Amino acid sequence: MDLYQSSIKSLPLIARGKVRDIYAVGEDKMLLLASDRLSAYDVILPTPIPEKGRVLTQIANFWFAKLGHVVANHLTGIDPETVVAPDERDQVRGRAIVVKKLTTLPVEAVVRGYLEGSGWKEYSESRKVCGIPLPEGLQRASKLPHPIFTPATKAEAGEHDENITFERMCAIVGEARAKEVRDVAIRLYTEAADFALGKGIIIADTKFEFGVDAAGKLHLIDEILTPDSSRFWPLDTYKVGASPESFDKQYVRNWLDSIGFARKPPAPDVPREVALKTSEKYQEAFKRIAG
Repeated sequence: MDLYQSSIKSLPLIARGKVRDIYAVGEDKMLLLASDRLSAYDVILPTPIPEKGRVLTQIANFWFAKLGHVVANHLTGIDPETVVAPDERDQVRGRAIVVKKLTTLPVEAVVRGYLEGSGWKEYSESRKVCGIPLPEGLQRASKLPHPIFTPATKAEAGEHDENITFERMCAIVGEARAKEVRDVAIRLYTEAADFALGKGIIIADTKFEFGVDAAGKLHLIDEILTPDSSRFWPLDTYKVGASPESFDKQYVRNWLDSIGFARKPPAPDVPREVALKTSEKYQEAFKRIAG
């Protein structure tokens, strides 16, 4: 059953994000429910992508378990089905998690290992990405000499995230915290990218979000290393100089570009075959990564 928007009545609704519906569980915990909504170019599409929410949740849970030695995360281990009414369990099954309520840092921790998207556009114009100088002669989809940390400010719904310099991030969250986040994010990306490469997937770039508890301890939050927050490319068809095939929502972005979508609301209905093909790509990524 596709779930475009949840309707949990037994818990107070905190917010609806581009993909997630967030509910309060007591004073110190939250239920994060991944719907089948898809946002492209920061616009929420009106068509659900079958199984997307479940796939996102399972991929993220796989990575939280695999990378738990690097940094603490927001998971509580509480079964989501135990915190909602019996007739609401179908809505949360396989697509929700119960997490600690933390103070979210107002920046996104983006790590890039390859040159694509806004990074490629910026490099083409200035030979830099977010103020970081890069070597001459790189092409689209080139692997970078080493992963780079390119933070962004978090946008309100319908707005675009804005790339910022590391110095700007220091001004927002403090230098010590910014360095901690940068170092942790690069380590998370490096370990995940090495693992995924062995499964035939290039993780070109990704974004992490972090929160802190009352004691100031850093926690990894939200979703991690999913096709929504990362560019996943099949290793066997990858080549430098062109936009690679992908296991992420690039398939939908390409369709939107082909119909001349203006990248602002309202978004058009997505044809069923495009929605199903996108779903297949998400599921294929999960199967490859998690086995």
